[in-house]
Amino acid sequence: MLRRNAFRLPRHPASVGLARRRVRDHLRDWGHGTDDPALADVVLIVSELATNAVRHGPLHEGHEGEFEVAVTALADGSCFVEVSDEGLAVPRPRPVSVGEETGRGLHLVEGVAVAWGVWSRGRHGKTVWALVASPAP
Repeated sequence: MLRRNAFRLPRHPASVGLARRRVRDHLRDWGHGTDDPALADVVLIVSELATNAVRHGPLHEGHEGEFEVAVTALADGSCFVEVSDEGLAVPRPRPVSVGEETGRGLHLVEGVAVAWGVWSRGRHGKTVWALVASPAP
């Protein structure tokens, strides 16, 4: 069975934690147990991609803008995560030195996801997506 949930949040630092909680709650409602490694991986990816949307999304005069989070639970237990914003810049992992406190998010996504990438939405921004496989039986 395919189950999908999507929601929009304001581009504000507090929204990252809210995105994590909402995704965790939806996946639990769909049968992913709290000890399911895929659940932890999906929540980590949502956290990293939402953080990027908050930190690097476009500024709008008079308001902070929004981003959208969507998670799809696939029949085989894997999950497809999408985070969309209005930014046009394509995110790429960058070299990070030992002392830097930021810049590792996409490296984490790359290490946890089976695949990830970016879809352009033309003048409406982009969607960063990641596929998290279900754990092997």
